[in-house]
Amino acid sequence: MTDERFSLQLDSANIVPVSVIIPCFCCANTIGRAIDSVLRQTSIPAEVILVDDCSGDDTARILRNLEEEHRGWVKILTLNINGGPACARNAGWNAASYPYLAFLDADDSWHPEKVRIQYEFMQGNTGVAISGHLCISLADGGIPPKIPLTPEVTKISATSLIFKSSFSTPTVMLKRDIPFRFTQNKRYCEDIFLWQQIAFARLPVMRIESTLAYVHKALYGEGGMSAQLWEMEKGELSNIVALYHAKSINSFLFVAATVFSIVKYFKRLVVTWTKPCGNVSFS
Repeated sequence: MTDERFSLQLDSANIVPVSVIIPCFCCANTIGRAIDSVLRQTSIPAEVILVDDCSGDDTARILRNLEEEHRGWVKILTLNINGGPACARNAGWNAASYPYLAFLDADDSWHPEKVRIQYEFMQGNTGVAISGHLCISLADGGIPPKIPLTPEVTKISATSLIFKSSFSTPTVMLKRDIPFRFTQNKRYCEDIFLWQQIAFARLPVMRIESTLAYVHKALYGEGGMSAQLWEMEKGELSNIVALYHAKSINSFLFVAATVFSIVKYFKRLVVTWTKPCGNVSFS
């Protein structure tokens, strides 16, 4: 049976031409929270694409139930081989019907005003190729921070992105028709590499200074792929090498970014070894 609240929202004027793409891998216990946060948006995305990345648990059944419950709004793509988040997001990207894409991970969630604020910004600044915003790690039952009525916006330079990721994947909204994709079969820092490619192509990259997304684990050192710090570090270093070979950065920036990355990696190791994981904020 279709959710009555959803039907009322879908029939109203607050539908925006945004496709939400959610990679799904063994997420039976968390995808409901993610979908609920999309349903609670004050501006409802026109479609949600769930990409089952060859899950081996009960995920497929849960996704089919969601598709049946929200028929015509939730769509499922099924991959026959586990290709990782980049492959799943690209599959959703290629299947998307609307001019703007927003990415959400199956274990994360959004503030109810996320889509409205970000879509209105993108619509009002049509030259912007991609925007992100702030995000925090929030424990279940935690109290989200208040958001400003008129958030500030910061332009993100290409050079800054080789030293720090200015926003995370669940915060991103971008234009569907930009000539880029996530690097297939790259499983670590593939999202950051896409932001870097867009920025070094001189397409405008912006960050909305408002906390509109939540992850429900610590930034690193806890659960999921972020716990694999060395793999993350290798992914980050490979991004720097690729940018250097593409002549996006010069020798000085290549060396500086490499050294900075290695120092940051050892700092994360120390933090992981000496402190318990807790809520952290990041962008």
